[in-house]
Amino acid sequence: MARLTRREFVAGVMAAAVAARVKANPLGLPIGSQTYPHRQLIKEGDFAGLLKTLKEIGVEAVELCSAYGYAEFGPLSDAKAVKKTLADHGMKCESAHFSLRELRENQQKSIDWAREIGMTQMIVATLGGSRTPTMDDVKKAAEEYNAIAAVAARAGVQQALHNEGFESSSVDGRRTYDILMELLDPKLVKFQFQMSTINQGFVADEYFTKYPGRFISMHIQDVDMNAPVPEGGRGRPQTSVGKGTIDWAKTFKAARVGGVKNYFVEQNMDLTKASVAALKAMNP
Repeated sequence: MARLTRREFVAGVMAAAVAARVKANPLGLPIGSQTYPHRQLIKEGDFAGLLKTLKEIGVEAVELCSAYGYAEFGPLSDAKAVKKTLADHGMKCESAHFSLRELRENQQKSIDWAREIGMTQMIVATLGGSRTPTMDDVKKAAEEYNAIAAVAARAGVQQALHNEGFESSSVDGRRTYDILMELLDPKLVKFQFQMSTINQGFVADEYFTKYPGRFISMHIQDVDMNAPVPEGGRGRPQTSVGKGTIDWAKTFKAARVGGVKNYFVEQNMDLTKASVAALKAMNP
């Protein structure tokens, strides 16, 4: 039997490590973290410290919020410096949230910032402030967002929409979210599913299956649907992944149908640590 050279041995070990990591992570994708719950650290100028902590617990990708649309993220306005800090910590960043207002007022500035960092996805949290919109409100919002997404597409960026508030409302007996699925151009707009909206009856695997290829991303939380709603709360409490009611095997299987390309834990640091550990232990 031929002996392996040192280079061949090292290459084999590295390949095995990569294969093991892919096998452990759901969908074979890097485990990500949305940084909004940790925004205080960014506001205080400790972006590097946050990345270090996230890396140590097993996070490999982050989703930011815009330096121009989110006040706490203002320290990240220097895109070149952000890109370097990410690279220094071995972190990937292909997505961020942007306010609708900033895209209305100076979309190109936001696109330039995103592209300099290396992003390919720009997400808007919601298209409206009203939880009781009219059909005209929904049509107007969809028309505006299609136009915004067309500009992004010409710049090589995929625009996407989150689902909270406005999107979880109903119009004429139908969910606004489903109406937007019909009104938003599937070539221009993808969707990012917020797992905690199970509180409003939105079940991820049902939507991924019902609208194949329409999704690009997920925000990861688990929810204990058997727990009582806290006094003054709007839904049942969040838990770390695997400690709540969500069927994660079913969710990730359906996510492939939905078209999901990345996912980000969006929880406080304690829950993030527990959720990342649970995701790393899952079979794909």
